[in-house]
Amino acid sequence: MDFAIRNLSVLAYAQGFTLWHYRAGSVGLGGVAQKGFFNDAADMFATGDMVLISAAEGGRVLFVTATEGGVATAPLA
Repeated sequence: MDFAIRNLSVLAYAQGFTLWHYRAGSVGLGGVAQKGFFNDAADMFATGDMVLISAAEGGRVLFVTATEGGVATAPLA
């Protein structure tokens, strides 16, 4: 399953930072974390945003590290 914009929502926004939620559905956590998965929404993301992921096998928090040339994320440490 590819990215679905209807599964992306804003949880909080302040001072240029957005906390997002994405319901992954049948996409695994590894698939959502791949560079470019969120490219269809690149104009909505900013570097430093965080995305809470809900997937069938669990959850993860991703940090948006880049939006130019494709959305890149990294897991929070």
